[in-house]
Amino acid sequence: MVRIAVDLNRCQGYAQCAFLAPDVFTMHGEEALLYAPDADEAQLGKVTQAAAACPVQAILVDSMDAPAEAVPGVR
Repeated sequence: MVRIAVDLNRCQGYAQCAFLAPDVFTMHGEEALLYAPDADEAQLGKVTQAAAACPVQAILVDSMDAPAEAVPGVR
């Protein structure tokens, strides 16, 4: 399982995450981000890319099954 947290106060609605991981992140309107806080482990690669692409670094990813040092960009 992959746990995701987004700092919605920091998020500026650039939608890079929704483009890279559309099964996890979606834009509601022009600025409101909706996301699944618990994603399937199969989504880890896309979610990690989405977190890395966030211009304001508002996305935190925690892989429950793998040690953080084994997955680049995961805390």
